[in-house]
Amino acid sequence: MDIRIFTEPQQGAGYQRLSKLALHAENLGFDGFFVSDHYHVMGDANPRMGPTDALITLAGLARDTEKIRLGTLVCSSTFRKPGRLAVISAQVDQMSQGRLELGIGAGWFDREHHALGVEFPSLKQRFDVMEDQLEILRLFRDTPSEESFDFEGRTVTLKACPSLPKSVQNPGIPIIIGGGGPKRTPNLAARFAAEFNCAFGSPDTFKEQTERVSQACESIGRDPESLVFSVAQVVCVSDSEKEFSKRAERIGRNPSELRENGVAGMPEEAVERILAFQESGATRIYLQVLDEGDLDHVTFIAEAIIPLLKNGATDA
Repeated sequence: MDIRIFTEPQQGAGYQRLSKLALHAENLGFDGFFVSDHYHVMGDANPRMGPTDALITLAGLARDTEKIRLGTLVCSSTFRKPGRLAVISAQVDQMSQGRLELGIGAGWFDREHHALGVEFPSLKQRFDVMEDQLEILRLFRDTPSEESFDFEGRTVTLKACPSLPKSVQNPGIPIIIGGGGPKRTPNLAARFAAEFNCAFGSPDTFKEQTERVSQACESIGRDPESLVFSVAQVVCVSDSEKEFSKRAERIGRNPSELRENGVAGMPEEAVERILAFQESGATRIYLQVLDEGDLDHVTFIAEAIIPLLKNGATDA
């Protein structure tokens, strides 16, 4: 099971705290460091330093780090025009020497769109934009460097578009698609994704949705085994109830609710939850760290949870 750290910068982390956490995660041997793509604080949290742009953040982290995988869960297709996203992501991949992974979603948080003056069309239209974006990313990937391409999509038209810059990775930057939609999301994942992510649900929900994606793959002749199936879960762990409760309080969550809905509690409880997803078909987990300044928490995960997880996986 790959273990990655996942953060929510829109809650006001600021770049320096994110960079420090990413370097810490890299030094501890985590497989990846990922950020959400939002521009507005959620809930009643103090916005602190305000949001950071996801791709600008990753560009900086690409230069700060050396080996950890970097990516988004997930970029809202409403924020960046498809051609621009292709250029930006290729540049970040070059800056990281081939370590970028790009999550793509339709966008859902209306408040941030209204706050920044970004158009927020209907759900169907947002999925149309997302599909065009995925098609254009593939055209940038597949069109030879010396050639340009035209594209007539549902929401955008490109004329004589150069297929540059190119990513370092071959055949291209891995695309991650996630979500719980019953039809269009699985179909888009089957057509475009290297990875399908199911966030914040139960193992049963994860299994149900990944089965839909597998069926969508089979319907177009794709082997479902060619996808990585991953899950994202909030993490809050400790070796004492007192410290666990303190960590839960700092992120504004109830300890009982965390135990029910996340990787939470004592180490054995956390491992049990992760293994339940592994038994349901997950081979990668993103642990959502909501207090990015608590480096000891991330150290504890690496030193107390991961060894138990490896032993549990072996015993299983």
